[in-house]
Amino acid sequence: MKTGIFIVFVSIVTLIYGLVNFYIFSRAVQAFPHGSSARIWFTTAFWLIASTFVLARILERPLPCEFTGIITWIGSFWLAFMLYFIMVVILIDLVRLSEYFFHWLPSVFYLDYQKTKTIVFIVSVALVSFVVIAGFINARISRIKELELHIDKKVPGEKSLTIVIASDIHLGTLIARRKATRLVETINSLKPEIVLLVGDIVDEDLAPVIKNDLGNSLSRIQSKLGVFAVTGNHEYIGGVEPAVKYLQQHGITMLRDTTILVDQRFYLAGREDRDRPRFTGKNRATLEEVLKGIDRSYPVILMDHQPFSLNKTEAQGVDLSLFGHTHHGQLWPFNYITKAIYDISWGYKLIGKTHFYVSSGFGTWGPPVRLGNRPEIVLIKLTFN
Repeated sequence: MKTGIFIVFVSIVTLIYGLVNFYIFSRAVQAFPHGSSARIWFTTAFWLIASTFVLARILERPLPCEFTGIITWIGSFWLAFMLYFIMVVILIDLVRLSEYFFHWLPSVFYLDYQKTKTIVFIVSVALVSFVVIAGFINARISRIKELELHIDKKVPGEKSLTIVIASDIHLGTLIARRKATRLVETINSLKPEIVLLVGDIVDEDLAPVIKNDLGNSLSRIQSKLGVFAVTGNHEYIGGVEPAVKYLQQHGITMLRDTTILVDQRFYLAGREDRDRPRFTGKNRATLEEVLKGIDRSYPVILMDHQPFSLNKTEAQGVDLSLFGHTHHGQLWPFNYITKAIYDISWGYKLIGKTHFYVSSGFGTWGPPVRLGNRPEIVLIKLTFN
């Protein structure tokens, strides 16, 4: 990404982040009387917490340590709190606006207006805290999504294939050793013949991955035919070459605009992430180039991190196409946005003769919180003629 564009992008995001926090603060601080010590303590605590996300983004890469780990956790949680606080504040302001014009609230609200504002503040904090905690618990409990699919092609040898798929693991400070171990144990319990990791394996910065030796967990994945992966946008954000090298050192075969014949039974193709030009200035190969020269009588399985241009995938005769990236919005109501952007935000769809599956992902980005969707590991039992 060009330096000038990056600076402009970061400046805009930081400005929006600051304005949203100021809007929340300007409403929340009204719960505390002017001149009170509680108001001073609240102001200090609010802006310290609000600054942790920005501070963590600055310090996490050059200074991976316990301190940056703590502020990364606080800042990431604050993103979820910020989202639902802004929704609550907008709702309250709409109520106040309608009251200004229609005077429909009972007079009891105005008997002690300062007390009313304090009660509204306490209820709002309790409600948002409950939602975020529930989302945190939900994000820690992954499910196994099972599919049975058939490809109408003949293959030599065994007529079935057990595939385990995980996408958007986001290994790093938040998705660390404990969850990585749980991922590997779950994958191994499914006894896969092949394991496919569909991008965003690491969460931008490689430093906490190396510090926590998370590659050692991945190296314990057991699979007859191996573990294969493609790059995602987060590998590119953090530096794709070091990330790819690290993953390959721990037993993962990276497919970067390449196709291989696996076990003389099926082709497995993997594309570079769609954002490659933005970070390197180099285009990724077209799907036609990736699949050039293969024997189409064999089944063709494709991994591509971002679920765009599904019609082109179907036109190329791919039999099974696997994606991630969307998180199915991760936080409600963002799932409505991902549904509008992508043909498939999450789940399975058959287009022509091509089976498509978009995973909601195993990990989280930003807040370690999921609402309106579940993290998953996908088990596909594939049969052939």
